[in-house]
Amino acid sequence: MTNMMKSAVLHGVKDIRIEAYQRPELLPGMVLLRNRTVGICGSDLHYYEQGRNGAFVPNRPFVLGHEFASEVAAVADDVDLVKVGDRVTANPARPCGFCEYCKAGRGNLCRKAIMLGSASTTPPTDGALAEFVMVRADQCHKLPDEIDDSLGAMIEPLAVVVHALKRAGSVAGKRVLVTGAGTIGLLAAITCRAFGAVPIAISDVVAARRAKAVELGVDAVLDPSAGDFGPQVKELAGDGFDLVFEASGAPRALQSAFDLVRPGGTILQVGMFGIDTIAIPADRIMAKEINYIGSMRYGNVFDEAIRLVAEGRVDVRPLINGVFKLDKSTEAFAFAGDKTLSFKVQIEI
Repeated sequence: MTNMMKSAVLHGVKDIRIEAYQRPELLPGMVLLRNRTVGICGSDLHYYEQGRNGAFVPNRPFVLGHEFASEVAAVADDVDLVKVGDRVTANPARPCGFCEYCKAGRGNLCRKAIMLGSASTTPPTDGALAEFVMVRADQCHKLPDEIDDSLGAMIEPLAVVVHALKRAGSVAGKRVLVTGAGTIGLLAAITCRAFGAVPIAISDVVAARRAKAVELGVDAVLDPSAGDFGPQVKELAGDGFDLVFEASGAPRALQSAFDLVRPGGTILQVGMFGIDTIAIPADRIMAKEINYIGSMRYGNVFDEAIRLVAEGRVDVRPLINGVFKLDKSTEAFAFAGDKTLSFKVQIEI
């Protein structure tokens, strides 16, 4: 096996180049994966369109990608969790395993975590938009035959939603509003439905995204810029929604959430705002006894997300509407950046 591999390397703003790149050298405890399908995430788009993701600014060219399905190509001698030929997805965040957060079962809060395809480390950590990527053995999660590579690459964003809903508690019978009908917002809506929420509304300023939400079977779609937005909310939820799942990362959406949640309700913050400071109404949080909960990446939920897809409880396939080859990565990112056209865009390696 050659020590070079084909990769899509980000060199700067809207500058992705297909080039030979050093293949990872297998280390103890690690697994070398041959990537098959890789999804483009919102954070990947931030790096591509802005050269940074919030406070994370890369100091050298690097490989993006952290949503993927792969085949195990090689394992270190001390690895027995997976074997060569297994089909897997992987938790792209690798916590240290030793800090107080890791020991408390909250590895997603580990201050020393290494994230694939991210400039949260210096130098950046290369991701999966390449022929191979290396992960620790315990990051791997086997994929059953019911889940093909396209679905396997959707497990990571679904895990974001499953972890967030665990943070919020049971949604069975709850009135839920999802703000933002991108991939995470749409996944939140269909997962809330699988968990028994009713009714489920989703809001977005982009008409195509509202149309996709209707296609996926949400109970109501709302345009937050429309003049009848307030009366529609009143008709759907009376004093407000039990849960507002904020997935847009838009300051106005977050600020409106404090008006749209019912007294005693919960705002679940998943959308990221980059480095902006967002004003929140502290007095209203107090007076309405609002539970304001943040959710960061995922806990130990990948196997649960896999089961939800394998058993047909959550159908993620309708969200995939763009598939490109690795050589067409620039075109893939351009398509992914068009909110009127794209939902989940994937690249086949």
